[in-house]
Amino acid sequence: MPDRSLALIANPVAGGGQGRRALDAASAELGRRGARFRALTTPSARHAMELAREVAGGGEETVVAVGGDGHVGLLAGVLRETDTTLAIVPAGRGNDLARVLGIPTDPAAAARLALDGEARPVDVGEVDGVPFLGIASLGFDSDANRIANESRLRGNAVYLYAALRALGGWRHARFEVTVDGELHVFSGYTVAVANSKAYGGGMMLVPHAVLDDRRLDVLMVHEHSRLRWLAMLPRVFRGTHVGDPRAEFSTGQVIEVRADRPFTVYADGEPIGELPVTVRVGERQIRIVAPVAGPAR
Repeated sequence: MPDRSLALIANPVAGGGQGRRALDAASAELGRRGARFRALTTPSARHAMELAREVAGGGEETVVAVGGDGHVGLLAGVLRETDTTLAIVPAGRGNDLARVLGIPTDPAAAARLALDGEARPVDVGEVDGVPFLGIASLGFDSDANRIANESRLRGNAVYLYAALRALGGWRHARFEVTVDGELHVFSGYTVAVANSKAYGGGMMLVPHAVLDDRRLDVLMVHEHSRLRWLAMLPRVFRGTHVGDPRAEFSTGQVIEVRADRPFTVYADGEPIGELPVTVRVGERQIRIVAPVAGPAR
């Protein structure tokens, strides 16, 4: 019988009902393994956070987030203040953090990893104090994320659909980005502050980002035509846009962002702030169960 005791906290409506199916499959596998576990469902973000605090207060269980990137980030924001470890059963649309960490998408395999994997440190970013694990972005990405969240499409295709829809109505913005005191001013599409490599269902936006280096990578996409943007998009999925003169990269610990018009900041697929914002590396890391080989770098 495995030693690790688990508390599964599931968002049952994640991924169009995928959360419920993943919880059932993970529970069946854990039962087959003779594991000690509880399966909990939550109707709201606030309730999920309360459950995570309750589990952490007991001090004996690993929390397993069954849901998408937003659900994972929400629970990580609670658990980083504790010594409780987090595991993941991916059940959202994008599952980008699980992809970067090497966590399997099959719920049974992810449940086995939650029992047997190794807990590794992962940085937590903050947008004006609100935690995130993946990539916080704004500008063109604000429009695309809003369209994706309003869409009834399922799966990763929704991100491509949303990007193409956003492109049709886009007009360039003027951004002011200060990275550890160094000011960057430009006109263009997007500012992205990355703790992780990927977003949008597999786009390797910042392929050199490292999850535990105590720094954030900044991407500033400068002004260019819609045709050039379309030409760059396939390269973003492969991560081969690095080096393109229209994609400027920087790195730091404290990033301040302003623009010439309002934008909502999205991270882990959810709206978490409004410009102007300060993005920084949080003081405490979260320990996440991953394959023994460790987080992808």
